[in-house]
Amino acid sequence: MEYNFKEIEKKWQQYWKENRTYNVDIDLDKPKYYVLDMFPYPSGSGLHVGHPLGYIASDIYARYKRLKGFNVLHPMGYDAYGLPAEQYAIQTGQHPAVTTEQNIKRYREQLDKIGFSFDWNREIRTCDPEYYKWTQWAFVQMFNSYYCNQVKQARPIAELVECFEIQGNKDLDIAQTEELHFTAHEWKSWDERQQQEVLMNYRIAYLAETTVNWCAKLGTVLANDEVSDGVSVRGGYPVVQRKMEQWSLRVSAYAERLLNGLESVDWTESLKETQRNWIGRSEGAEIRFSIASSDGDNGRVVLVFTTRPDTIFGVTFMVLAPESELLTALTTPQQVDDVKKYLDRTKKRTERERIADRKVTGVFSGSYAINPVTNEKMPVWISDYVLAGYGTGAIMAVPAHDSRDYAFARHFNLPIIPLIEGADVSRESFDAKEGTMINSPIQNNDNQNNTLVLNGLTVKEAIAKTKRYVEESGLGKVKVNYRLRDAIFSRQRYWGEPFPIYYKDGMPHVVDEKDLPVQLPEVDKFLPTDTGEPPLGRAKGWVYGKTEN
Repeated sequence: MEYNFKEIEKKWQQYWKENRTYNVDIDLDKPKYYVLDMFPYPSGSGLHVGHPLGYIASDIYARYKRLKGFNVLHPMGYDAYGLPAEQYAIQTGQHPAVTTEQNIKRYREQLDKIGFSFDWNREIRTCDPEYYKWTQWAFVQMFNSYYCNQVKQARPIAELVECFEIQGNKDLDIAQTEELHFTAHEWKSWDERQQQEVLMNYRIAYLAETTVNWCAKLGTVLANDEVSDGVSVRGGYPVVQRKMEQWSLRVSAYAERLLNGLESVDWTESLKETQRNWIGRSEGAEIRFSIASSDGDNGRVVLVFTTRPDTIFGVTFMVLAPESELLTALTTPQQVDDVKKYLDRTKKRTERERIADRKVTGVFSGSYAINPVTNEKMPVWISDYVLAGYGTGAIMAVPAHDSRDYAFARHFNLPIIPLIEGADVSRESFDAKEGTMINSPIQNNDNQNNTLVLNGLTVKEAIAKTKRYVEESGLGKVKVNYRLRDAIFSRQRYWGEPFPIYYKDGMPHVVDEKDLPVQLPEVDKFLPTDTGEPPLGRAKGWVYGKTEN
C-alpha cells in the first residue's frame, strides 16, 4: 500500500497545531528534559540540507524522551541579525527587518512541512527587542563588574572603587588589561574621565584597541571564517588587519575556572583534552630584554613570555609580531621602507592563515636586543609567524629547539646553538623536552652567585633553576599564561542589537536598566558614513538624556 504522505502529513500536522500537541506547560509530576537546537539564520534562500540534518536527530530524541514520560521542552527560534540581511538591504533599499520577516515566514513553512515537534509558543527571534533587552541587561552587568582572582568570581565594580579610595590598587589580585600602580591619593586626585579610563582596565566588558579583520567595502569587521586569501567570503572584497577600538569580554580571566570545571563535566576525555588545548595553560617566565642603541641601552624593553627559560643561552635573535606597538620605535631609518613593504603584505592575512602557512617570511628591524643573561647583542626581526594576541607579541628565538625558529634561522642565515647533549641540528631542530643541558657558562668560583650554570642538569631541573634566577636577579617574573583570549564583538553594522551605551566626555557609560531595551534608530542608509563611522553614525537625534548616544 502506497504511503499518501501529502494527505497524512497534512492531516496530522493540522491536528498537532489545533491540539497544541507540542506546547509545554509546567508539570511537576513529570521529570523535565530540555532539547535545544542551534537557531538558524533566516536567509533568503531558505533552509539548506544542514538544518534538517541536525534537527531531525534532535527531534527523534525529543519524541523518544516524551514517550519515556518526560516533560520535554523543545523550542525553536531564529538567529535573525547578521551581515547578509544588511547587505541585501543596501542592494535593494529594503529595511533589513522587512526581508528578515519574509525569510522567517519561509523558514517556518519549511520547518512545519517537515513536521518537527517544536513548541512554537516559545519562539525566539534575536532581533526582537523583548529578547535583546536581556542580552543588553547582561552586558550592563559585565560592564559593571570586575574579576577577583582570590574569590574566583565577578564582583561589582563599585567595590573596586571603594578599594581604590582606601588603598589604591596595592595588593589587589584582580584581572586586568595592563599592570597599573597607583595610590589612593592619586586615585582621588584624578577627574571623572581619568578614573573611568582606569576602571576600563578592569571591567569584564571593556573597550580597547584590538587588531581585527577590517573590510572597508562592507564597512565592518569580519570573523576569521568570513575571510579567505585576503578577501571577504561575501563579495570578495579586500580585507586588511587593522587596529580598531572594539568591545571585548574578559573571558581570559575565567581560564583557570574553565580548566578546573572540566573535571566535573560528563564529557569524553578526548573532548576535554581538546578544550584544555584550546584554553592552553602554560607555565613559564616573563623576561625583560633591553634594546641597544648606538649609545648603548636606550631604555626600551621588550617583554618575552617563554615556557622554556632554560633555553636562554640558545637565543640568537628576537622576533616581533607585525602588530607590535614597538615597531615604530625599533625600526631604524635605514629599514623603514623594507618594514613598511612587509607590513603592507602581512596585513592582508588573517591569524588563521598565518598559523597554517609554514612559508618563512620576515624583515630585519635594524635594532638589536641584549640577552639579559649573556649580555650579547642579537638582531630583532619582524615576522608574521609571531602573533600579537598570544603572550607578549614577541619571542626569544631558539632555533636549535623550535621548528619555526629553526626554519627562520636557516632562511636568513642566523646562528643556531644546541643546548641539549647529543642534539643534532644539522637538518632540523631538536624539539624534545628531555636531555642533559650543555653550552651554558662554565662555573666561575669567583662569581658563582651571579652566574647561571645549567650544564649537566636535566631540562626539568634547568627550567626550575632558570625561573628562580630570573626572579632573584630581577630580570622578570614567573608567570602562568593562557592561549585563551578575550572575546571581541564588533559594532560596525546596522542590523544588530545596539550596545546599551552612551558617551559622556568621550567615555562610555551604561544606560540605566529601567530604560532597556535600547532599540535601533531609523537611518537613511545602511552604509558607513563618509567619515568612516558605522551606519549608526547616520542616526539623527538618537540621544540618551541630554548626552548623545
